[in-house]
Amino acid sequence: MKKVRQRFKKMLVNKLDLPKDVILDLPRITTIGFYQIYIENYKNVIQFTDQFLHLKLAKQQLKIFGEDLVIRAILPDEIFIEGVIREIHYLD
Repeated sequence: MKKVRQRFKKMLVNKLDLPKDVILDLPRITTIGFYQIYIENYKNVIQFTDQFLHLKLAKQQLKIFGEDLVIRAILPDEIFIEGVIREIHYLD
């Protein structure tokens, strides 16, 4: 049943030209240089230090490595990080 629902959502996105991140529950990640990252559609923070951020997404996980990382804003489905961003990794 999940596969049918997922295929229907993909078809809906393609036919109606709807934003994929909203319909398919995908993260939207915006980086500004190496110093800021804004992430929408995350589920929760798993771990955070000044050099590491580990987020749970709907179907994956996201790890961000850097220096002097600071959470500037955190909302139920949005997070804004500043610092020196070195690496961004998706995990299944």
